[in-house]
Amino acid sequence: MASVSAAPRFHRLLCALFALLPLCAAARAPLAIVDVSIVDVVHARASPPRTVLIADGRIVSTRATAHEIPHDAVRVDGRGKFLIPGLIDLHVHLFNNASHRPANEWTFPLFVANGVTGVREMLTTPDELTQIQAWRDAVQRGDTIAPRVLAAGVFPWADSDEKARAIVRESAHGGADFIKVFSELTPTRWHAILDEATAQHLPVDGHVPATVALLDAAHAGQRTAEHLMQVYEACSSIEPKVLAARRDLDGDAATALRDAQEREILQAFDPRACQNAARAIAASGQAQVATIVLEYFDPARPHGDIAADPRWPLLRADEQARWQRIVQENTPGDRALADLRWDVTCRIVRTLHAAGARVLAGTDTPMPLIYPGYSLHDELERLTECGLTPAQALRAATVDAADLLGKANDFGTVEAGKRADLVLLDADPLRGARSLRRIRAVVLAGRLLPRADLDKLIAH
Repeated sequence: MASVSAAPRFHRLLCALFALLPLCAAARAPLAIVDVSIVDVVHARASPPRTVLIADGRIVSTRATAHEIPHDAVRVDGRGKFLIPGLIDLHVHLFNNASHRPANEWTFPLFVANGVTGVREMLTTPDELTQIQAWRDAVQRGDTIAPRVLAAGVFPWADSDEKARAIVRESAHGGADFIKVFSELTPTRWHAILDEATAQHLPVDGHVPATVALLDAAHAGQRTAEHLMQVYEACSSIEPKVLAARRDLDGDAATALRDAQEREILQAFDPRACQNAARAIAASGQAQVATIVLEYFDPARPHGDIAADPRWPLLRADEQARWQRIVQENTPGDRALADLRWDVTCRIVRTLHAAGARVLAGTDTPMPLIYPGYSLHDELERLTECGLTPAQALRAATVDAADLLGKANDFGTVEAGKRADLVLLDADPLRGARSLRRIRAVVLAGRLLPRADLDKLIAH
């Protein structure tokens, strides 16, 4: 995809290539979606047919009458269709800082074509915050077709507590939305980061460090736990034993031991311990961005020839090479562990949800087999396999996701005054999560992108 600096020219090129000139010319025209059922994601119900009026990128009314529709409005027939808020993927990676490859702008059309209009970027450097803002501005102006980066987090990588604190301060001043933490952090460094982030009014999200107990992280104020890290230990009968073995190790050695302990931890899954941990997590308010699609599509599990997937050509060439390399590194012995991990993961999610803990939707895309945009649908479908209803899974990627990010005033529901990031469906998503794949059109920043145009955008 073109860089942001070339975004206006790129947008004009899109219009010319995909015969979207009428759409582009009318980009600022009001939009009326007529006789559509609005899905109330808070109360899990669909409305009778109504008309949704959109202007200047926001929802003006969800009960517009015929005489309220401006004469120049673009009208969309919503009969028999369902309107939902744009979906939010709470765990994506738009940068490749470890490999120093170009940013993942190739993912943008894949997100939008799958109804993912918002993402939380999970690993940004302070210098990259200007790029995040450029992407945001381009989407708002209509210069590019991409999901909004609703939040971006910085990891304060440093060799001392004070340097880590300084990066937190720099990130806060540069516009970071949260601080990301990783498994390798020692308890001392982790506490220093939490303390400075609190002073800078920034939440802390990410991995619970390998030497820190899940409930200790929750009570210390870490807003999210990603990938169920340390939840597996808390849901086992051997948590004190395995954490004690890691206690005096440095960060890298602790994570290496954690990985070596994994099979033992999974085999020690304890339903009662998990229920107790889940209740405590629910009471703490910490959210679990479980990313269970990673376990389901673990490369060690059988998925056939990855290059035979019809979506394979959508990947950038360097991403294809990375996926193939990682898949080839797996051994037959890895499959049994991967199957066990998926079984325990699903049981944990079911337990967390039953206890009232917040389970939210993220994917870690573009990890191998985790296709941008498509994988959020995979995640929501897996969540329904593991205890959530279709309505609850939809909440996890809309209103609850927006609430976590402090964006509920603008996103997450279809209401007057909110930003017009919406998805028009051919089927009722409350009857099954797979209905979320039946996308008729996407509205991004108030601009209509019909299905045919989304397909052309992906194919380009």
